[in-house]
Amino acid sequence: MSFSEEQIIRYSRHILLPEVGGKGQKKIAQAKVFIVGAGGLGSPVALYLAAAGVGTIGLIDGDVVDRSNLQRQVLHHTPDVGRSKVQSAQEKIHLLNPHVHVETYEDRFNARNALDLITPYDVVIDGVDNFPSKFLINDACYFADKPLVHGGILRFEGRVFSILPRQSACYRCVFKEPPPPGLVPSCQEAGIIGVVAGIIGTIQATEALKLILGIGHPLTNRILDFDARNTAFREIRTKRNPKCALCGNHPDITGLFEHEQEACQLQTPKAVGVS
Repeated sequence: MSFSEEQIIRYSRHILLPEVGGKGQKKIAQAKVFIVGAGGLGSPVALYLAAAGVGTIGLIDGDVVDRSNLQRQVLHHTPDVGRSKVQSAQEKIHLLNPHVHVETYEDRFNARNALDLITPYDVVIDGVDNFPSKFLINDACYFADKPLVHGGILRFEGRVFSILPRQSACYRCVFKEPPPPGLVPSCQEAGIIGVVAGIIGTIQATEALKLILGIGHPLTNRILDFDARNTAFREIRTKRNPKCALCGNHPDITGLFEHEQEACQLQTPKAVGVS
């Protein structure tokens, strides 16, 4: 593929980087990234990947824009209240970069559609706000052999880590299963400072670009924790759990299923698979 003069100017700061250059920008333009959720995390991910020139962005979200979303979901503006989130997101992405193709799915990511949805894509981004969906995304990416970039936020804290199926620790290696209902408060109950969504989502977008380009060291086998109150990052080392129900030596999970739904994005790592 060749770039137009307008595209060369648009991506010139990428092309100047020895680690990217023209060949790397072509990789970005040919890449397909699937984002589950067009909310607090999906917003900065989608905007930065679109700005970077990712060729195809897939977005799934069955919700409409609520006024309470506007504090952190920067894809959506005040006139979008009541509109479909994916339609609002598609419009903003095209305004930012008309060269990006956007596939929208006004639906809920579930065990029936998961594999069909992610199979055409190169990288999957977890931008959902509940534990059951996070486990489902992890499991689907494992079965489809797709790199996954996880993100979670709550109150003043956030977390990112990347998963390469069959190569690094998966989400279940670290967290095993969702917490019991009611144990961890939801973002709606506990609150979230909006800028944390931007920080974590931007790091997720960075991880996706690194995976596309094959550069640097992805956040595999390590979780990056962020505490906004102290402006502090902490790295938690992880490892594949040989007893993991999904990717362990003797797995119990052999197909997709859904845990009971409960909203929240952040869970403290258990001892399983953490060093």
